[in-house]
Amino acid sequence: MTDAPSRSGDRIAKVIARAGLASRRDAEKMVTDGRVTLNGKPVSNVAQNVGPGDRVTVDGKPLPEAEGARVWLYNKPVGLVVSEKDEEGRDTVFDALRPTLGRVLSVGRLDLNSEGLLLLTNDGGLKRRLELPATGWLRRYRVRVNGNPDEGALQRLRDGIAVDDDTGQDTFAPMQVTLDRQQGANAWLTVGLREGRNREIRRAMAALELYVNRLIRVSYGPFQLGTLGSGAVEEVRPRVLADQLGGLWDGDLAEAKREIGAGRDGAGKTRGRNPRPSGDRLVQKGRGAARSEGPKEGGAKPRGKPAPDRAARPDRPRTVKPPVTRNDGPGRPSAKGAPTAGDDTMRDRRGERAETKQAKADRKAEMRADPSVSLRKGGQRGRGFTKKKAPKRPKG
Repeated sequence: MTDAPSRSGDRIAKVIARAGLASRRDAEKMVTDGRVTLNGKPVSNVAQNVGPGDRVTVDGKPLPEAEGARVWLYNKPVGLVVSEKDEEGRDTVFDALRPTLGRVLSVGRLDLNSEGLLLLTNDGGLKRRLELPATGWLRRYRVRVNGNPDEGALQRLRDGIAVDDDTGQDTFAPMQVTLDRQQGANAWLTVGLREGRNREIRRAMAALELYVNRLIRVSYGPFQLGTLGSGAVEEVRPRVLADQLGGLWDGDLAEAKREIGAGRDGAGKTRGRNPRPSGDRLVQKGRGAARSEGPKEGGAKPRGKPAPDRAARPDRPRTVKPPVTRNDGPGRPSAKGAPTAGDDTMRDRRGERAETKQAKADRKAEMRADPSVSLRKGGQRGRGFTKKKAPKRPKG
């Protein structure tokens, strides 16, 4: 058996965990149970290192190829434990996550009654790098406390407070604290810290007799919770992830993927449009006609409605739309120098209007001579005319 560890490479349990097959602890158990082989030889030493060219199998199957690092944003709801297994049988965040993510690790923790942003990753090395206090990332929280915090109490948090409680004695690093508003018996605070120790905010507030009844993490370094719904998961795009990590990570990042129902091995189906079946495949299914080779006779098929065959219907006369003519006025030549049909029509219309005006003038003169003529001829007065009074007789 290969029990002596090599001088270079990663430990075999880490390689198995990196491939997403199991956690580091479960991988070590696989090794001690004799389920792992290295280059065809059984391995029982968990300290055995694996080099780049070594072949590792678990239960006779080679390890799946490790993909690049990926990061997800998860809005953790209240009531879930951030642990893979809970001794008390409580629900965990990994039970609530959809299985298409595969095996993921949490960056840091949120306690049972806390909610908000939780980073998830598939890479243990990236997880540890993001959790280190040396990273210097600010973690921001929205905190609702029962009590009335004054400026003196908040300043103690800004200076770094020493806590002595049932958990033990601790001195917390300075926090960024802002009082947002006082709402009855409760107050909303914005708290920023860079250390992230176990129940740090709750213990620090309790030392000031301020009791936390709601705690929401809204950001973790450059990653923001935003409008992500409770229980929702969103993957950070590789290009955005590379910009956010900067020089913190020099490992490989996963390429951009569009997956449907990816399993725990990371394999998934890529979205895409199904190609439209060609005419030959439709013919094979009993629809359509076979496509002839070469170009069609007569060129491309014309668009629109086909022109009617006029020889087939000689009884119907062909109608022609009259040409559009311009109005040059009576007696004026057209643009081409000769009178047109439109000019004659306009002269006839002007003559009719002139005759109508003359008839109206004659009627007015007749009515002035004898006002009763309108009643005798039409029974009614013409439109626009009023009955005029008879002229007064001269006196004397």
